[in-house]
Amino acid sequence: MNSERMESLKDLEQHIHYRFNRLEWLNDALTHRSFANENPSEAITDNERLEFLGDAVLGLCVSDLMMKSFPDFTEGRLSKLRSSIVNEQSLADLACALKIGDYLLLGRGEELSGGRKKPSLLADTFEAVIAAIYLDGGFEKTLLFIKNLFLPLIEAEDKDILYKDYKTALQEVTQARYKEIPQYSLIAEYGPDHDKTFEILLSVADVIKTAGTGKSKKEAEQRAAKQALEILEKREMDDGSG
Repeated sequence: MNSERMESLKDLEQHIHYRFNRLEWLNDALTHRSFANENPSEAITDNERLEFLGDAVLGLCVSDLMMKSFPDFTEGRLSKLRSSIVNEQSLADLACALKIGDYLLLGRGEELSGGRKKPSLLADTFEAVIAAIYLDGGFEKTLLFIKNLFLPLIEAEDKDILYKDYKTALQEVTQARYKEIPQYSLIAEYGPDHDKTFEILLSVADVIKTAGTGKSKKEAEQRAAKQALEILEKREMDDGSG
């Protein structure tokens, strides 16, 4: 690896907030198969083995973060949350944010076809960089790197899944039981523009009515749906005991 490449990789270290003991690991992680194939005399190692390892390390670290953040979640809910976070598009977005694509070594054909911006290629390279950090610094440093990037995504996605789950669950119940779907309507909003509170009325025909409040319409709908589910569950229990 020449001095120019080393200086380039040191720039990338600043973007990813990790300093390597052996820059060779990072260089390998950024070497696409097309580049290695076009330079056989240089005995270059491509990043496919690192990608394989990085995929496993990333899955373990994200699972570890979710287990600690959400001790009451079921296995199914954890799996749903993880699959919504660890996917090609989210990894490619992170790679773009860290400017990883700018430092890739690509073959001529891959370069001309826009390889630096391909989501699949960026996602694979991101996983290879994770493996490089793991091999260079160990599990704890890798976990910290992943935590800084993924914990905000995990917490934000968890809120979205909660909203979707309550509303979806309620709709499934009401369609099966009453052949009706819930209707949501805004009945009030108050507070200054930068700190509004919304109140949503939920109704299912003449069977059930609940209201929910929140800092967004989505949050208010979620709370109204949760209340409606609790009422329906109580009615079912009462009917069963009667």
